[in-house]
Amino acid sequence: MAASHLPDDRTSEIETHTKFMRAALKEAQKAYALGESPIGCVIVKDGRIISRAHNLRQTKQDATLHAEMVCISKACRKLSAWHLFDCDLYVTLEPCYMCAGAIIQSHIRHVYFGAYDPKGGAVFSKSRLFDLPHNHHVESTGGILEAESSALLKEFFRALRAKKSEDRS
Repeated sequence: MAASHLPDDRTSEIETHTKFMRAALKEAQKAYALGESPIGCVIVKDGRIISRAHNLRQTKQDATLHAEMVCISKACRKLSAWHLFDCDLYVTLEPCYMCAGAIIQSHIRHVYFGAYDPKGGAVFSKSRLFDLPHNHHVESTGGILEAESSALLKEFFRALRAKKSEDRS
């Protein structure tokens, strides 16, 4: 059903999620420009973005610098707290095990993600980490701007394979 045919509150909710996922996609574009896997993330509290980040693993040579991890660290510094109660996280790719664990530990309320990750997704694809009993339950919703998120990742890895092939020639 087209968004224009939805009740006002549902249309507004879709527009809100789309707006924040577009902000995460802008971060993913920044990662792409750096030669990083194009994954971007934003954290929202009270309807406002409080932190933004993108992958920095290659740039900083640090395996922990996934977009979600960097974004969580920035949000914690901004709020001067390790717990991110009443915060929602938007990320362009389904979180991995490391990031899902950090999301649980930081008490994020809800994770919204774009593309599913059949190789390493710890929310739906490979595992359902959020469904296990933990000290904090995280809600999750996947598939928000999935096509855009997936296309950016596919484009990046297609270009990377082409460059590797070219370098071997």
